[in-house]
Amino acid sequence: MKNLFVKNYLFAFAILIFASCSKNHNSPGLEYAPDMYHSIAFDPLSQITDTTIGKWRGDREDNKGYYNSNTLNPHKMNMRLPVKGTISRRNYKTSFGEGDSAVVDLMVYNIHRDSMGISEKTLKNPVPLNAKTLAEGEQLYINFCSHCHGKDGKADGKVADKYKGVPAYNSAGLKFLNDGHIFHTITFGKGLMWPHGSQISPVDRWKIVHYVHKLQQQ
Repeated sequence: MKNLFVKNYLFAFAILIFASCSKNHNSPGLEYAPDMYHSIAFDPLSQITDTTIGKWRGDREDNKGYYNSNTLNPHKMNMRLPVKGTISRRNYKTSFGEGDSAVVDLMVYNIHRDSMGISEKTLKNPVPLNAKTLAEGEQLYINFCSHCHGKDGKADGKVADKYKGVPAYNSAGLKFLNDGHIFHTITFGKGLMWPHGSQISPVDRWKIVHYVHKLQQQ
């Protein structure tokens, strides 16, 4: 009786194994209740098609075969056309000061993350250095940088104890770094430092640069 039970168990297990096999080796098989774990990502300006979908969620007949097609786009692209007359731009025009002393900077640098040397040679801080911008730079530095570099830039922040190797701003290697180098580092990161370009606006990064120069001279 026991042997019969074992045979039946092995037979059922074998059926389960063979049933899970698929001729399509690229198929991951069936998954119970995947919810939304495997979402479909769209690349910018891409067109994703799937001829097996047919009419998708009541789309018009001329959209047949297009996954998530945009009926308002003449090319049936997945993304919508930009608003007429607009220009896609990551950064923005910024003005400082008033009258003849006003400074205008588009802050569109288009410098690759691996081109530190270009930033060092070409980028100059467009934000005027005064008590107001320096104070704002100090507060931004405390918010975003002090946890690693320390309040006074001496690499004594609490996170620096975990990372190890965070240099002080007045050390020989950092004391004479210029505007472009510091701005590039804040934007793209360097070594153990993570990029902060997505968290800090270009204007605020330049204000931090002013304050870092102050810490370099300690």
